[in-house]
Amino acid sequence: MITLLSTWTFGLALALVALGVFVSYRLFSFPDITTDGSFTLGAVVTAVLLTAGIDPLLASLGGLAAGGLAGCATAVLHAFLGIERLLAGILVTTALASVNLVVLGRSNVPLSGAHTLLDRVEGLLGPALVRAGLSASGAGEAARLAAVLAIVALAVVVLWMFFRTQLGTAMRAGGDTATMARALGRDTGGMTLAGLAIANSLTALSGGLVAQYQGFADVQMGIGMVVWGMASVFLGAALVGPVRLGGALVATVAGSVTFRLLVAAALRAGLDPDWLKAATAVVVLAALVAPRLLSRGGHARTH
Repeated sequence: MITLLSTWTFGLALALVALGVFVSYRLFSFPDITTDGSFTLGAVVTAVLLTAGIDPLLASLGGLAAGGLAGCATAVLHAFLGIERLLAGILVTTALASVNLVVLGRSNVPLSGAHTLLDRVEGLLGPALVRAGLSASGAGEAARLAAVLAIVALAVVVLWMFFRTQLGTAMRAGGDTATMARALGRDTGGMTLAGLAIANSLTALSGGLVAQYQGFADVQMGIGMVVWGMASVFLGAALVGPVRLGGALVATVAGSVTFRLLVAAALRAGLDPDWLKAATAVVVLAALVAPRLLSRGGHARTH
């Protein structure tokens, strides 16, 4: 049971990465490589603030803000300096590799002596869950799951509400058809800056939560996060098909959790961890190709 709860918690924490990729890639058609660097940046800033004795909530928000600045840097390179999208993300991620190492001070920092946000929630909910019949370890894991679930649910609701406002709708339209948006006098550069700031804030918050959940921050922990985010977005889309904004956001979260469950099942079945990245690539490929094959099969049966 604890293993299953842990898998759900980790999948939900990484769902914030998937939501960030959904915003940058789906809404703004921006393949943002900054994801890898901003995930680590959020973990690093959160860890440094926690070890300095800062309140866990403020430390998490500090990591979120740092990720937003990273997204702004990528947007400035692309929208205002004319750097190609992929190259802008690569440049910022490369720079962040040094920034993260300098901020953290060394390659790995444990949080064993720090009081984290998840520790706080566990202290609040744990006793009630123990009285409800759970073991001490099970109650702690369930409390952490509840905390991460609440954060992800809040992120989904805020994104849904914001992107249905006049400004949010204009940002979505500008991301879909930037040429038309410019013809209508929209500031597409400002919209890109806001969109990437939102996306990388979510990614950095995920990094901070993962660091608090794992009990350490590492300068290498963000490697492959953009692939995870893409896999979750495509897997979620494959699970539910074409849906409106709210359904797409929920599907993205479901895709992240499902992907984590698939990874856990594969490892439990004996998959060599060295093949995990290759298995991830296969899942992404299947999520991309399967809907097309199914639609072709359905179209062929109608003729």
